[in-house]
Amino acid sequence: MRIAVPTNLTPESARPRGGRRVRLAGPTMGVTWALDALAPEGLDDGRIRAAVQSACDGVVGQMSDWEPESDLSQFNRAEAGTWVPAPADLIAVVDASLRLAGLSGGAFDPTIGALTGLWGFGPSGAVDGPPDAGALDAAPAGWRSVLLDPDGQRIFQPGGLQLDLSGIAKGFGVDKASAALTAMGVRDHLIEIGGELRGEGVKGSGEPWFVDVERPPGGEALTPLRIALHGLSVATSGDWRRSFETGGRRYSHTIDPRTRAPAQGVAAVTVIHPSCMWADALCTALTVLGEEAGAFAEAYDVAALVVRREGEGFHEAVTPALRAMLA
Repeated sequence: MRIAVPTNLTPESARPRGGRRVRLAGPTMGVTWALDALAPEGLDDGRIRAAVQSACDGVVGQMSDWEPESDLSQFNRAEAGTWVPAPADLIAVVDASLRLAGLSGGAFDPTIGALTGLWGFGPSGAVDGPPDAGALDAAPAGWRSVLLDPDGQRIFQPGGLQLDLSGIAKGFGVDKASAALTAMGVRDHLIEIGGELRGEGVKGSGEPWFVDVERPPGGEALTPLRIALHGLSVATSGDWRRSFETGGRRYSHTIDPRTRAPAQGVAAVTVIHPSCMWADALCTALTVLGEEAGAFAEAYDVAALVVRREGEGFHEAVTPALRAMLA
């Protein structure tokens, strides 16, 4: 067992806390959110639940391509050559997506909605096999064509562009829910949305929030990794979670924008970061980068575990930033 500990965990920050233990859950983004927290005695479960659900519902209302009336869906339907109104959170997430697109050489691209749909991982539903090459080539995509006007709160639709924020919005939702909890006095909490987690403060005993990283099926020989979340977030992507197989080949939901096809080779990526939004997005980028993932993570000081498929087995790489956290 390997244990990753944040460098800012001090005896003072890990002192035992008081408060009422709360465990709550609810639906969001096609998955669930789950909360484990210490709440002030005068704060009832209903207010806590409402705060988390409101944060999640806000993200869905702005960024879901599965909701026809979301702000993102309205942008995707907009006429060519128009500026489309967009709320501040959507602008911020698209802006972060474009920044990562530039840093990663397009390995992360928020404009792959049409490609995601063709491969059967979008709102249009599953497909029986790989799409026609001509349809893939014709699908509008390209992060450089997105124009943002943050002051005017609008995004330019060049024509047919389909934004897909599934590789970053869930992590942003975790951050929003965590911020809402902290603002209402729930300083010590572990919040999860569909496997993306953030831990603030500590448990009542003074221990940080420990979480175990999921290993890919068949990867039982890989050394387990446990992470102490204290002011940190963790996201894990896996090629087995949403995929289909045909012709003896697995096609994962993570699309490589450069090849317009599902990424190949990487079985799982785990990223630890102060921001769950960035942990989520970096997981996607590193999955797509494949053999280049280690160099990218080292260059940008990303704490990550990258598990690649090698024949019938696996090979894992621990980045220097993660290695520095291992106790």
